[in-house]
Amino acid sequence: MDSRKAVIMVLVLRGAEPHDEPFLWAMLYEASHASKRGLLEPDQLRAVPELSRYLEGWAEAGDLGVVGGDGEELRGAAWVRLLDKANAGYGYVADDIPELAIATIPAARGTGLGTALLTRLLADAATRYPGICLSVDAGNPARHLYERMGFIEVARAGLIDAPGSTSKTMLLRFT
Repeated sequence: MDSRKAVIMVLVLRGAEPHDEPFLWAMLYEASHASKRGLLEPDQLRAVPELSRYLEGWAEAGDLGVVGGDGEELRGAAWVRLLDKANAGYGYVADDIPELAIATIPAARGTGLGTALLTRLLADAATRYPGICLSVDAGNPARHLYERMGFIEVARAGLIDAPGSTSKTMLLRFT
């Protein structure tokens, strides 16, 4: 008889709401690798324009997100935000294509939560936008997830990466 125990985590996903903004800041902290920038807590991201644009004033028109976890605790989030050329993010492609941000807490990585969040977000977004763009560090394992979901690498929009970063812009077209 096999003595190994299987751990099954029941994932609970729901649309992100305005009151989720503090959790989204914590997830942006994870997604942006802010600790490598010398930032010690998520609230410090508010003073970094190239990062705060992804969340400041969350729940504006065009914002769409999903949060999820084990039913008791939120463990990850995925969201998109429309950014125009004047306020372009790292993965900007066009004014009508929102940019993706996604992260999980470290303990939830590799559990399938990120895939579940992204799958739900893409289904929700496909009815609202012509596509979704993102920026991902070339060495980030999540790049394989994006490729599985249909994202393809596109030419850079001329934006400068964070110091020490080599990232790729990716796009998933719905139409």
